[in-house]
Amino acid sequence: MKNKIILCVLFLLANVHLHAQFIKEKSIEASIGIGYNSPNDDVDMNGSGFFLQGEYILKIASWIDVRPYAGLILVESESEPIEPNNIVYKTTSNAFLIGGKTRINAPIPYFSPYFEIGIGASIGSFETFTPFTNIKKEGIAMHIPLSIGVALGRKHNFDLGFTYYSHPNLKQVCGAAAIGITFPLETKKK
Repeated sequence: MKNKIILCVLFLLANVHLHAQFIKEKSIEASIGIGYNSPNDDVDMNGSGFFLQGEYILKIASWIDVRPYAGLILVESESEPIEPNNIVYKTTSNAFLIGGKTRINAPIPYFSPYFEIGIGASIGSFETFTPFTNIKKEGIAMHIPLSIGVALGRKHNFDLGFTYYSHPNLKQVCGAAAIGITFPLETKKK
């Protein structure tokens, strides 16, 4: 499984540099926000942390683009001590994120809602400790990124969004409420 994830990520990164005719525009986006995580189990936990991400944007059309990304999330959530043994349940995600996703957006001037989905790998340390789950792992884990948000501005250069990284094997979801800014690199001549 790990080899397949690594091969997929390397394939995505290798394809970033191919100069295909269908790429209309290239940009980079930097995002920063408040990170969070929660277990898949129904346990009341609260916590926050730090989120940082960079994306290389390959615009195919006004309504779709491909986005290889790399990021960092540092988050820990804990429950209140539970009697009689004062057990504290928690989830942690301290990881480097890498992968690729596709954004589909509504090409509306100044206000463009979007949805993103993809696949990637998280490299770091994770823990999910609840009444139903006890997983502690260091290394590589597959994640599925899902995002919703809105791109703002005349050229949609500002971004407000919620990003989720589902880790099915770790029984947890981490994510962020983030703001981003896009910097154009290259536009294809018509």
